[in-house]
Amino acid sequence: MGRREAAFRAHVLAVMERHAPGFDRAAVTERDSRKGTYQSLTVTITATGETQLRAIFLDLKTSPLVHMVL
Repeated sequence: MGRREAAFRAHVLAVMERHAPGFDRAAVTERDSRKGTYQSLTVTITATGETQLRAIFLDLKTSPLVHMVL
């Protein structure tokens, strides 16, 4: 989840492309907060293992554009 701005979506997709090349961008879903200030993105991948998942989590968690990672 992050602020609803183009930079947030672009950043999340770039992180996912770096860690899960070729993931299906068409399957990414977006949901805006009630007031439209924040946006959540749901990205589905086929993970190669725990190492990959930890790397994605760390990359997103340390980003100033990302407020929450689940």
